[in-house]
Amino acid sequence: MTPETAANERRRKTHNSIYHHIYRASGICTKQSLARDLGLSLPTIYQHLAELVEDGLVAYSGAQRSTGGRRAAGLSAVDGARFAVGASITEDRIRFVAADLRLHELASRSIRHELSERFTGYGDFLREELDAFLDANGLDRAKLLGVGITLPGIISADNSRIVYAPTLQLQNIALGELTASLPYPFSIENDAACGGYAEWFMRSEQKNMAYLSLENGVGGAVLLEGRAYGGDNRRSGEFGHMCVEPGGLKCSCGRLGCLEAYCSARRISDNLGITPDEFFAALAQGNREYEALWHDLLRHLAAGVNSIRMILDCEVVLGGLLAEYLEPWLPQLREYVRAGSPFGDDASFLHLSVLRRHTVPLGGALLFIQDFLAQI
Repeated sequence: MTPETAANERRRKTHNSIYHHIYRASGICTKQSLARDLGLSLPTIYQHLAELVEDGLVAYSGAQRSTGGRRAAGLSAVDGARFAVGASITEDRIRFVAADLRLHELASRSIRHELSERFTGYGDFLREELDAFLDANGLDRAKLLGVGITLPGIISADNSRIVYAPTLQLQNIALGELTASLPYPFSIENDAACGGYAEWFMRSEQKNMAYLSLENGVGGAVLLEGRAYGGDNRRSGEFGHMCVEPGGLKCSCGRLGCLEAYCSARRISDNLGITPDEFFAALAQGNREYEALWHDLLRHLAAGVNSIRMILDCEVVLGGLLAEYLEPWLPQLREYVRAGSPFGDDASFLHLSVLRRHTVPLGGALLFIQDFLAQI
């Protein structure tokens, strides 16, 4: 590394540390507190702040309480300085969510669609609907960091192919048709992994976490020290295909007894022909048939949770569509987990997601947000 390159890298790190100190500040941040906390000179602070303010990333937002004399001007990060979009594609719809630099939701939209066998023509549909979403919500494309596309399947390491997506009934499908016409930076990731990433971001105190996503399919993610563990073949966290009932119900993957066959939202919507809202309304009114199904689902879910805990020995977070309805049932679920644990755990390690809605597309957007924050 040349002396000039080394100097530029030191400057970049200083710039980044100043921004992140303001971004993470719980109270009013000032020039003086930045100099004190970061061990930098005030002229250095002034220079970098001028650039951050000019770029629209930081603004003067208030004043610190005076102890005599002139009050110091407060500083804050401008959350809306940039935004990213998550686009979650499932078998019957696409969900767009725009999020600012703190993952606050700016806008969302859900659109029904029909997937073709090889995404033929879908790229144009995706671009048109994305542009309509941006226009309808007055979102400035100049501030758009990128579009995180999520799919319920295993994606190849180079993001070029769907290796396997049983709920979409796709295998070894090239993704070029999906992305060729997109005029924005994009990434393609597994949906449950993105959901887990978003959930970890909202739990700043969390170190290690297993995320179990209960959607029409069941998937998950493993995060170690905040880093997603994908495994040797990007199959880590495929919790939905653990066997919880040998010889049991048939799964979308073709095997019998998978966790997904027992604990996906499809077990309610497809088997009973009703929506989750209708199911839980009838459950609250004491429908005996639905009670039996629901407790069977909870018991198999507890078995899956115990297996995850046994292998990973970390906090387990439940997210996705069914998690939106689980809060009244969490004590019962924890009791099933406790009863099935060989260690006598009280199941306090089991939590519901902080992000009850749009977790997956928010996770897709977060990939671009985190990259941007790291490079400031």
